[in-house]
Amino acid sequence: MGLREIFFPPKRDFVKMLKEQAEKTAEGMQALQEYVSDPNPERDKKVVRLEDEADEMRRILIEELNLSFVTPFDREDIYALSRAIDDMIDYAKSTVEEMNLFEAKSNEHLQRMAEGLCEAAQEIASAIPLITTHPNVCQQHIVRAKKAENFVEHRYREALAELFKIDDVKEILKLREIYRHLSNAADRGDEAADIIGDIVVKMT
Repeated sequence: MGLREIFFPPKRDFVKMLKEQAEKTAEGMQALQEYVSDPNPERDKKVVRLEDEADEMRRILIEELNLSFVTPFDREDIYALSRAIDDMIDYAKSTVEEMNLFEAKSNEHLQRMAEGLCEAAQEIASAIPLITTHPNVCQQHIVRAKKAENFVEHRYREALAELFKIDDVKEILKLREIYRHLSNAADRGDEAADIIGDIVVKMT
């Protein structure tokens, strides 16, 4: 590192990096929604590919964060927000992998939960670029993201209630695990929304 880099370190646009990571996750959730509506190998591969791309974006962000002296808001919040966003698409990949492994068929519950996750991810991606410029509008996206998370959790409980009415223990165990992945993805979306909300409060 030269003297210029020491005294005038490059400015890294973490808001843009988080936005791009969130958009990749939203793209992954859209791919998940498409997969559960009609499972096939090509849609399976798309979810896996997008998760790999999202992982690479997070690795770059963390490396840049470690090299940066100045950040637009707390570096701990940047790290935590990036992690929550990454966890969402990780669970999308786990859902697809286990549906394939368990040879589980899709159903209306999976489709509606994936729909809610897609909406939550889109709202988070829309909220991030507004953190420092339009905090009030950002908060509106946060509220919608949390409503989408609540939608997924309601569908999750409905799915479990219906699941335990059947007598096939193997089917219960398979679907319960898959449902749980989607519920966990919703939890991470809710966490991401909360982190964004905390950042906005700190900055206003």
